[in-house]
Amino acid sequence: MPRSVRFLIVDDHPLFSQGLASLISNHKGWEVVGEAVSIAEALTLLGVHEVDVALVDISLREENGLDLVRTIKGMYPKVLSLIISMYDETVYASAALKAGACGYVMKQEAASSLIEAIKEVLDGKVYLSQDMQQRLLRTMAVGESAADIDPVKLLSVRELEVLRLIGSGYGVGEIGSALNLSVKTINVYRDNIRHKLAISDAASLRRFAIKWTKSQET
Repeated sequence: MPRSVRFLIVDDHPLFSQGLASLISNHKGWEVVGEAVSIAEALTLLGVHEVDVALVDISLREENGLDLVRTIKGMYPKVLSLIISMYDETVYASAALKAGACGYVMKQEAASSLIEAIKEVLDGKVYLSQDMQQRLLRTMAVGESAADIDPVKLLSVRELEVLRLIGSGYGVGEIGSALNLSVKTINVYRDNIRHKLAISDAASLRRFAIKWTKSQET
């Protein structure tokens, strides 16, 4: 008899994590072997349990789940990572795939979509929503650049994280502490963001960041 498919859930929202664990456990042949709220906890559990699939949120308190995905790809190449996030996939899906994820599901999707995504990933496929698949195909077909869709897509993963923290009300020093980077480095990221988004000053950037961050939460 084949063993169960083993899942690790990495999410810092207890209610969502519990609901996800229940959904997984109710599926025949699947079991949750661990739940983590941080990258450190996740890596500890990966070292203890044999995991087949890691279900990872992007926002882990002050950490970026994509950093965990990259680490899993390097340390545990047989473990499949699937991003489950509240953030718009049109902004983060491409970065998630580049980090090593096998798919991207938004938390707003129905449970059936998540089950479908997991099955696709277990079959060795990449899962994205139909809308995102069409967007990527259209981009390749007509040569549409990310900037033609949304200038935010010009930002790197780290720049997106800095933008999100600015929009959440953090100052430069606080962002540096959260990301374990120097104030000088954060200022460089902030200047790069302003340049890419054609924003003239820090105050305008903060207003844009607040508006953008709120749009990702709705």
